[in-house]
Amino acid sequence: MQITINKWIVLLSFLLSFNASAETLPYLALYGKATYPDNFEYLSYVNPTAPKGGKMVMPTYGTFDNFNPFIFKGISDGGLTVSLTMDTLGVTAVDDISTVYPLLAKEFEFPEDKSYVGFILDERAKFSNGQPVLADDVIFSFNSLIEKGQPLYKVYYADVDHVEKINDYHVRFYFKAGSQNRELPLILAQMSIYSAADWQGKDFAEPSLVPPVGSGPYILDKFEVNKYIQFKRRDDYWAKDLPTRKGMFNFDELRYDYYQDTTVTLQALFAGNIDTREEYIAKIWATGYDNDIIKRGKVLKKEIKHNNASPLQNFAFNLRKDKFKDKRVRQAISLAFNFDWANENLFYNQYQRITSYFPNTGMEAQGLPQGEELKILEKYKDRLDKSIFTTPPSLPQHPTPQATRENLKQAVKLLQEAGYDFVDGKMTNLTTGEPLEFEVLGNSANGSSFTRVMLPFIANLKKIGIKLKFRNIEPSVFKNRLDNFDFDMAIAGFSVSRMPGNEQLEMWGSSSADVKGSYNILGLKNPVVDELIKGVITAQEKDEYEAYVRALDRVLLNGWYLIPHWFSPTQRVAYWDKFEQPQTEIKTGFLPYTWWMKDIK
Repeated sequence: MQITINKWIVLLSFLLSFNASAETLPYLALYGKATYPDNFEYLSYVNPTAPKGGKMVMPTYGTFDNFNPFIFKGISDGGLTVSLTMDTLGVTAVDDISTVYPLLAKEFEFPEDKSYVGFILDERAKFSNGQPVLADDVIFSFNSLIEKGQPLYKVYYADVDHVEKINDYHVRFYFKAGSQNRELPLILAQMSIYSAADWQGKDFAEPSLVPPVGSGPYILDKFEVNKYIQFKRRDDYWAKDLPTRKGMFNFDELRYDYYQDTTVTLQALFAGNIDTREEYIAKIWATGYDNDIIKRGKVLKKEIKHNNASPLQNFAFNLRKDKFKDKRVRQAISLAFNFDWANENLFYNQYQRITSYFPNTGMEAQGLPQGEELKILEKYKDRLDKSIFTTPPSLPQHPTPQATRENLKQAVKLLQEAGYDFVDGKMTNLTTGEPLEFEVLGNSANGSSFTRVMLPFIANLKKIGIKLKFRNIEPSVFKNRLDNFDFDMAIAGFSVSRMPGNEQLEMWGSSSADVKGSYNILGLKNPVVDELIKGVITAQEKDEYEAYVRALDRVLLNGWYLIPHWFSPTQRVAYWDKFEQPQTEIKTGFLPYTWWMKDIK
């Protein structure tokens, strides 16, 4: 009898071990198969034999007092140090955004029940101090983000129940029961990994100008606060021949010089102080490069096509303000913004209007809802404006002066419906007696170029009795005002993922609206939006996922929560003719880390 029991114990132990394991995978694909085969040698948009050497100097803007972009305090360097000195568990390719390929993790686990994701670390992975990258470092990095990072990360990783170290090179993230967060394995794979030993005795939550020890292709060589940061390529970079790294990070030195205004860098380019410059102002691109340096081909201009989701640049309403709580007021103000005039007279028709919260993703809400999207929206029919089902989403157009007058007439009508009317020439709240006036905040690092855009906006609002004041403030003050929701309206920009997912909770979810420092600067609280975001995150099939994104987009647009700006389908880059770049048909955008020096053989 004892022998029989022992046999069952052995068998049960084997079965439990078998059920706890999962087949290892060469990649993690969100939907379907990966673009690249299991044994691919390099990414299709790099030159795998690109020579190493030389230096590239690029501009960046604002200021910094901190190398940790993941915390609330301080002003980070925009993530430059982390992106160049620290590796992630996996990487996505420009031409395959829904798949994670190996970097620190050489293989992945993802069982059929999707209860966890596992990362098997590459034993060759080393930090710049020679120490191996271990499971303890992964666990430390995760815990630091959720315990001491920005509020975003608690939301981002909310469906992680716990982390388990299987062995020194194997770590698993277990998901909460019932979680259907399809994107979470990919999000975890893109986490930058810090050295736990390097952080002993330090507080992750406090700003620091001590360069972190990383496992990436560069080390931070030297810097001067508010002036420059310089990186030096690691000859001993452990992943230099990895398929996801071959042909990349070719410069021996990368230097970023800090400027307070984007326009100043044009002369810095022509003077040879910087090597490349991305142009953000259409007028300068059209008229500012007419000189001998350009004519002689010393500095080249190139419009580089991209498939990037456009940043959601906008005028953001602070919905916490009583004056902006009524949708009709927000729509009326939006009617006064004349993009058509600005594009023709200021932008040389180089831009397209942003008409979606997910611009250039291919998942923009268009026309009337139909198919799967319609089925989703019908579940909330009693809580949605009827116009969502009867009127395609569109923004005000101003093709002629007459059209502008009609838009302003419609704005006055909406304001009157909302309880406003003219009193002594001012649009006034008839209940409180307060005139409708507000301030728009801009960031002085890039806000100066908005003055020309703001003047006709101010003039149009003045015609209907609304006073708008535009104010540019220093980047640090601007950040602090937005972090503390101390503004009426602000010129804001939100990064948009080509695969929208968990970050939507932080940007538009009710739970983040009152968290200072969150990305929900609008203060948006809409239960239907919350449920649609949940649908985006938990959708199991691609068609369902895309339908939820479009439904979310349609509801957000219908709320008139912000006034979208514009975007360019190309990145406008000027650079000295001493660089080469890969020849590819893939719309990569500006990827300087794939470039190399022309005269190095």
